[in-house]
Parts: sequence; structure tokens; C-alpha cells
Amino acid sequence: MAERCFLIVNPTSGGYSRQKIAEVVNSLERGGKAPELLLTRCAADAGLFARRICTEEAAPFIVVGGGDGTINGVLNGLAPGKATLAILPLGTANVLAKELGIRSLEEAIRRITGGEARTMAVGLLEAQGEKRYFSLMAGIGVDGAVVEDVRLGEKRVVGKGAYLLAAMRRLAAWDREPLRIRADGREVECHSAVICNGARYGGDFVLAPTADIFTPGFQVVCIRGGTRRTYARLALDLFRGRVPSGPGITTFPARLLEISTAKAVQVDGDYVGRGPLRIVVVENFVRVLA
Repeated sequence: MAERCFLIVNPTSGGYSRQKIAEVVNSLERGGKAPELLLTRCAADAGLFARRICTEEAAPFIVVGGGDGTINGVLNGLAPGKATLAILPLGTANVLAKELGIRSLEEAIRRITGGEARTMAVGLLEAQGEKRYFSLMAGIGVDGAVVEDVRLGEKRVVGKGAYLLAAMRRLAAWDREPLRIRADGREVECHSAVICNGARYGGDFVLAPTADIFTPGFQVVCIRGGTRRTYARLALDLFRGRVPSGPGITTFPARLLEISTAKAVQVDGDYVGRGPLRIVVVENFVRVLA
């Protein structure tokens, strides 16, 4: 008997086409799955679909077709510890797919029909009475402000280039206010910080090589130097395939962070608001086909 699964797809993702999804459905059926296709019509639908599925199913198997934003939406609709998740990389950067070593739809389908599930830890961000789970990272400061400045029209036309355009706009409105972090009980001052649950950032760039989505705990990249030069050096290291280091850049492990400064915040590539905030590790949140 075919195994039931739910295929949540974002039709506005850059890699989407009706023909491609039809081929995916056929491949899953040949692999012993019985997919139910659910197309999102707005950003909120991914979470609403996941929430309904987790209410109706004892052990739901959900396949997400989209980018990291769509995956994050599904993540925030899941009941902790209940679901199994699989990824179809259809988005702009597909960072989580790359963390899992998935480089193509063909590889994704092989994982769905014959892969093994591993338990993934996530981060939980709490700010202004709202809660948001994330699988990859949370960025506070310049990182959050750049994502805040990304324009949807530019992203549709130039993809990842929209983030570069947003960064250029942010350079013209530079913020020098420090960021005060309490990390596992100790005080740290940065200018910006990226709380990494996974190693990669923005695609293939490795920002925190010791971070692992299957090992509970964050690697916090703290940018201390509040100058444009520090950020230019960090960006150059990433583009050269190097792990950013040197004066003004510090990385340390943490499981609980409290940030009092009201700077811009992004999670998994989407702007979510401003601090103050609290971030904690959530173990055994979801099983992921890897």
C-alpha cells in the first residue's frame, strides 16, 4: 500500500513549473508514495497547511517544495516531535537543502523514496509576544536590516542579487549602535550577530563550519567592528570560500541568548521584526530525510 504524504508547494518559487511538479508527483507515486498536492496562495498558507496536517495525522510525512522561506513557514506550523519532513529545492538559495547535501530535484526524490530520517534541532526566537522557529539562522543587526530592505520585485527579477542591492542601500544608512547579548549567562557586545543552527549562509557560503542542524546548539558569529571595512572583509572571505575570521569577528557556542537592543531581525532569510528577543535551542523538533 502506498504511503500517504503531503506535498506543500509554493508556486511563486523560482524553480516552480506545473510540468516539474507533475513529474515530481509521478516519481513519488512510482516510489511507493501517495502524495496530496497543496499549493500555497500566500505566505501564511504553508504554516496553515502544516498545522492542519499535524492536527489530522498521527505521524505526518510532509514534502516541502519551495525555498527556505516556505520551509520556515511549514516549520512554524508543525507540532514539535511529530512530523517527518522532506525538501524539494525550488527556491532562490535553498540553504537547508544544501545543508542536507541535496543539489537537485532528482536527488531530493531519491531521499524521499529511499532516504533515512534524522532528528533535527531548531532554534526558537521569542520577541514582543511572538514565537518563530528557524532551521538555519537568525541574524540581528546589519544582517537583519539588509533582509528588511530586500524588495520583492527585485528578488523576482535578479534572485540573490536583490540582497546585494539591499546591502548597498544599507551602506548609505549605517547604524553604529552596539548590540548587547547575554549568551548562556555571559555578556557580549557586538555590532551584529548571526546565530547559526547550520553551517551555511545565503547558499554555499560557509559561515559557521562547526554548526550542525542535527546537533543541538548554536554557533554565534559576533561582528564586533562597527565599520563598513569589517563587513567588507567578512563578505570577501565568504566569496573566496573562506570562513570569516580576524579582528572584529568572533565565533562562540551558545544555547540560550537574550538580546535587549531593538535592531532588525531575520530568520531563515525573512525579516521578522525587531528586538528585544530571546533565542533558545529546541531539540528533537522534526525528523528530516537526509
